[in-house]
This record gives sequence, structure tokens and C-alpha cells, in this order.
Amino acid sequence: MITAWEFGNGDVFLSMLWFFLFFIWIWLLIAVFSDIFRSDDLSGWGKGLWTVFVIVLPYLGVFVYLIARGKKMGEHAVRDAQARDDQMRAYVQNVTGSSTSTAEEIEKLAALQASGAITAEEFAAAKAKLLA
Repeated sequence: MITAWEFGNGDVFLSMLWFFLFFIWIWLLIAVFSDIFRSDDLSGWGKGLWTVFVIVLPYLGVFVYLIARGKKMGEHAVRDAQARDDQMRAYVQNVTGSSTSTAEEIEKLAALQASGAITAEEFAAAKAKLLA
């Protein structure tokens, strides 16, 4: 039985190292499985074979997948990030309601002032509000 007094600094370091290696391994498995199932360039049979390969021979399967399809994994990640960015931009534009810029608003105010619909003081106040 190992007591706390026999558990030295080197043992703590090795335990932490093994823990982090195990955590990285789990992360790699999740990344590979998520890429297998989100790949639209793999057929159903291809996805099934890769899944069986990774489950039956986990270390070899993951490393072969990373070597064979690592570039595609990066392309899928970039494509998904761009899609999320486009969705966020569309959502923000939808929520804000207006897609006009401050310069366009000032042009409209100048046209209203030129037509006599608003005074110079009203124009200056609205312009200051837009620029604030």
C-alpha cells in the first residue's frame, strides 16, 4: 500500500502527465468522430468503415484518420466556422433592423435640410445624435 509520504513529486508529475494525455486522447476521439459524421464527401459505407476502424483499433484508427483526412478536417472546420459567422451576421442585421450606415443617415438628413423639412439646428442635433 502506498501512503502519502511515499508519493513523491515525480509521481505527482507522472500522474498529471497521464491524466492530460488521457484527456487529449478523449478530445482526439471526439474530434475524429465528429468529423466522420459531418463529412458530406464520405458515403455511408465510408463513415461506417472509418467508425469501425476507429472503434476496433483506436490508436491506429485515429492516427491513420488524421494522416489520411487531416486536410479535410481543417477544411470542414473552416467551412463550419464561416457558416456560423454568416449566421451570426445575418442574425445581428435582422435584430438591429436597419442596414443603413451612419453616412447614409446623414445624407438623408442633409436632403431633408436642403428641402426645408428640417432646420439647421434640427440637422445639427440629429447629426450629433447619430455620431454619438
